[in-house]
Amino acid sequence: MVELEARLEALGDKARKHSEVLETEEAAKFALVNPLIQALGYDLSNPSEVVPEFTCDFGGKKGEKVDYALKVGGNVAILIECKSSRAELSLKHASQLCRYFSASDAKFAILTNGVIYKFYSDLDSANRMDNSPFLEVDILNLKKDDVRGLSRFQKSEFDLEAAAEAAASMQMEGEVANVLKRELAEPSDEMVRLIASKVTDRRLTAGVKSAIARHIPNAFNTIIRNRLDAKWSSALKEDIDPELASTSEIETTEDEIEGFNIIRSIGSEVVDPARIVIRDSQSYCAVLLDDNNRKPIARMRFNSPTTKYLGTFDAEKNEELKPVERPVDIYKYKAEILTRISAMLD
Repeated sequence: MVELEARLEALGDKARKHSEVLETEEAAKFALVNPLIQALGYDLSNPSEVVPEFTCDFGGKKGEKVDYALKVGGNVAILIECKSSRAELSLKHASQLCRYFSASDAKFAILTNGVIYKFYSDLDSANRMDNSPFLEVDILNLKKDDVRGLSRFQKSEFDLEAAAEAAASMQMEGEVANVLKRELAEPSDEMVRLIASKVTDRRLTAGVKSAIARHIPNAFNTIIRNRLDAKWSSALKEDIDPELASTSEIETTEDEIEGFNIIRSIGSEVVDPARIVIRDSQSYCAVLLDDNNRKPIARMRFNSPTTKYLGTFDAEKNEELKPVERPVDIYKYKAEILTRISAMLD
């Protein structure tokens, strides 16, 4: 999942930098959708895995096509319909996707503009695509839950029954979250009565109901605020007390420290090494120029127990993932590191 997250973050960076030239459907497909398909482990050049312009006659309609069909074990598993960033991303404008879903063996469908990916299934009625997505991923605002959800659809991890169960779980969780949001915005009479039955024996007059309705969102906000305060307090303690630092979710490993020292050694050829600093996070360990997150030299993505990557940057500031087995392998990418530092000094 670490590798998938890294690739999704790189796609998000690309979408931000080139949004003005990704407005057409073909541009979005080439620059964003194709790399995401590859990130999920599918080989774009293998027609037994990825079928572009997939055709499936439906009723009296013939010759209509959906942009991609992804196959697993020889069977169509996922249909993908792409739209331009200017098109409205709704099923009203993707009727062929709904028809193809019913006519094919696919159990999952994706509607996307390259930035937002809406995942559908037939959870409400068999062989009929749901009206609402069970998962929606925005690569410009990527969350951990999004990565976990997408990981279910990696070719290497894909299991039809497990994916269907996960989709049902995500759909239910989303519906519960929507109900809670509505209740917080405007508590229903049922919610007010439920809370009242737990907190008071008084007769439920209009005044009591109004007071409880007012306190429900306030109480939820207090709970959330207290939890955030506790996290901030814990983080501050870890900064002050070295003995507590080991409990942090972010731990800079020996490999990352060694890798940083190698990058700083390489960079010292063109810049004062004191300007090269390390900044760790849960997703990757960044090496920055002047401690500025807008000046990344490289990113060490070493969290995976299997494949490790060094993220370097091209002239367009796109991150490119380079495999490394050991920190010393970073020396293979000396030229890229020096080029990147020199570009930021100009």
